[in-house]
Amino acid sequence: MPQLPDDLDAVAVRTWCSLALEALGRERAEIDAINVYPIADGDTGTNLYLTVESAAAAVEAVFAAHETGATAPATADAVRAMAHGALIGARGNSGTILAQLLRGMAGVLADGGDAAHLRLALTSAADAARQAVAHPVEGTVLTVAAEAAQAARGEEPDLRTVVTAAYEGARAALARTPEQLAVLGRAGVVDAGGRGLVAVLGALVETVTGQAPVQGPRTASGNTAKAPVTVDGGSVVGLPVGGTPVEGVTEGGLPASAPVEGPLDCPEDGSAGPAFEVIYLLEARDEQVARLRTRLDALGDSLVVVGGDGLWHVHVHVDDAGAAVEAGVEAGRPYRIRITHFATESGHDVRVQAEPAQRAVVVVVPGDGLAGLCTEAGATTVIARPGEPPASGELVDAIRRAHAREVVLLPNDAALRHTAAAAAEQARTEGVRVALVPTRAAVQGIAALAVHEPDRGFDEDVVAMTAAAGATRYAELAVAERQSWTMAGICQAGDILGLIDGDVAVIGADVPGTARTVLDRMLAAGGELVTLVLGEDVPDALADALEEHVREGHLAVDTVVYRGGHQRAPLLIGVE
Repeated sequence: MPQLPDDLDAVAVRTWCSLALEALGRERAEIDAINVYPIADGDTGTNLYLTVESAAAAVEAVFAAHETGATAPATADAVRAMAHGALIGARGNSGTILAQLLRGMAGVLADGGDAAHLRLALTSAADAARQAVAHPVEGTVLTVAAEAAQAARGEEPDLRTVVTAAYEGARAALARTPEQLAVLGRAGVVDAGGRGLVAVLGALVETVTGQAPVQGPRTASGNTAKAPVTVDGGSVVGLPVGGTPVEGVTEGGLPASAPVEGPLDCPEDGSAGPAFEVIYLLEARDEQVARLRTRLDALGDSLVVVGGDGLWHVHVHVDDAGAAVEAGVEAGRPYRIRITHFATESGHDVRVQAEPAQRAVVVVVPGDGLAGLCTEAGATTVIARPGEPPASGELVDAIRRAHAREVVLLPNDAALRHTAAAAAEQARTEGVRVALVPTRAAVQGIAALAVHEPDRGFDEDVVAMTAAAGATRYAELAVAERQSWTMAGICQAGDILGLIDGDVAVIGADVPGTARTVLDRMLAAGGELVTLVLGEDVPDALADALEEHVREGHLAVDTVVYRGGHQRAPLLIGVE
């Protein structure tokens, strides 16, 4: 039996993330089904799952960096990674708020993980989340978070006692949400975001006690099972408890005998909701974000802006999606922009869907420049920012956005192999035929995309793309961060490293000289086409010099140059 933690150290944080992801995976569909506020789009459970998946992946990356060490990572590193992962991977209104809750906790837990710090962390989380929402509403996840923090405040300084009290307080608050928010009462369900938070806190209980807690909402009197609420003028139904349907309630949490009339996604004043959900990450200064909040608040509703230290996650529902994005451009640099169009039919929110295409390509790219290039070629792109590899949920998201019966997935990174495989498997369960071409670099993805022909047979197309990728050798230049041993010898901090097919082959003093040596080594085995992808700070003169070097030293070899934008490596090289 594993040793139970006396405080929330890095190992406990890792376990918490893993258990929270498992819990949300089990409850995702049921949380989706009871999602009626602020938009009845049935994705709260999925959004929370994807947000926690990103947080868990960030924590795993911290542990992977310490694999060769004798000690685990510092607690501060683990909780900050958790918060950062949740921030960059947050989905929807609920995921954005959860990211801020985790960020609020991380700010305190970085200084200590004992019971006293945890009580402060829960309070900090609840306060931070409430401040991030432009117009807080009671009966939502904000209320559940506040009640969890309040329940933990008066407890003895024992970690297990504090965690359990917070969980029980959250359950009691969740059971009361239909009394506080009319739309929940009409539907006979508890708040979906609040139920997700209870699942996350339940995972924390299991982390520190070793036992999974009692599931489901709890009444103020302490009873579990049926927490009665009044629906349709007096009929009483039970709320869904712990994933088990209760008499009078459908599996999704809606009263079987009391169908909800009218739009569930309307504000409490009954007005119609905005047409678009706009989400993006934003690099901006604090003072710019303050002005952004004011402008977005005037454009729509469900505004949540979370983050800090120059990186923010913006979520808003608006009628003018372009204006919401433009506001982000004026404030700083928005990226990972996602716009969802809502339409209203018979009072129920639905997504606008066209007939799916027969085939599409989803490609992961390291920068904005290649994203534009691949988009022009008809592909759906996912940008992998430096230090921010996409989670499987983001790849599944892209496969859904591609909206095709058949999808070819190009991960373009050996480290994404398992992530891409998981995304492909998930998409297959949703009825999409997915082929994963194991591209290990962006230049291999470009080569595969160049031979893609959607009109030929799927298997034939996949074989041709795989062959093109496999025939492309790849290299990249990197700057050594510290002294270390490599396959090419010992490098010093600041040296330019030339990696060919993933291994360090050249150690140089500058980018131009190292690039020429790498090209010569790659072309020594032959080649017909050289592809150069330049980072955003690399001058065009380098591309001109390298193109001339290839022309003079290697006959009948063509060179093509692309701008990669903000990418990890200053130069990517492909040889076909």
